[in-house]
Amino acid sequence: MARNSNPGSPAKPLTLAIDIGGSHLKAGVLTASGELATDRARVDTPKPAKPKAVVEALKGLASQLGRFDRISIGFPGVVRGDQVLTAPNLGTKDWAGFSLAAVVGKALGKPTRMLNDATIQGLGVIEGRGLECVLTMGTGMGFALFQDGRLAPHLEMSQHPIKSRTTYDEYVGEKAIEAIGHKRWNKRVGKIIALLETVINYDALYIGGGNARLIDLSLPTKVKTVSNEAGVTGGVRLWDRRMDHAFEERPATFAA
Repeated sequence: MARNSNPGSPAKPLTLAIDIGGSHLKAGVLTASGELATDRARVDTPKPAKPKAVVEALKGLASQLGRFDRISIGFPGVVRGDQVLTAPNLGTKDWAGFSLAAVVGKALGKPTRMLNDATIQGLGVIEGRGLECVLTMGTGMGFALFQDGRLAPHLEMSQHPIKSRTTYDEYVGEKAIEAIGHKRWNKRVGKIIALLETVINYDALYIGGGNARLIDLSLPTKVKTVSNEAGVTGGVRLWDRRMDHAFEERPATFAA
């Protein structure tokens, strides 16, 4: 259902913003100013989450949301241009080398851009000043870094060991909450906040994702939790001129 009924509002171009997660696939259509023009649509991530099944589910989501002019995809793993390199929280290795942006762009007939999902979340919340770090707490832990609003090279921090053979994903992901409970999980989140401040010396740290709501800590002044909706609303900023550098050698995909 459309939200923006004012014909004089800055509605064009409309962006279909897709957020792929280990538990859910979410999508919404955004106006040029980044406001939701429709209600968000959401479905469970297919199990197993193989590329064909996910693409079919995304086509179903798009069909619920009306017209749009371009597509942004946030993906939970390492991506390069159209291609997925890793998808650690989707439970299948079939994603390696899969040209998701190209396939979705062709299926829906619109230009498509894709970046890591934590990067998209960050685009929805950063202020564009100083060194800003973004964490997403969901099935695993996403990570993105920005300097004065410009995207830094992607670091797959989630797969880095925080201790022994335990990765950040395993340390504070969904399964950790189930295994150790909210109180101990919060202590781990506090440890990560302090560790990243030492390693990165960030000016601001934003924590989003579906499990950010479970954080029950006295946060430092430079740290705040943000709405999980940023995983969708950040999609319009993927098309800003300042993001063009991320696609200079791999331009947006157009359907043939």
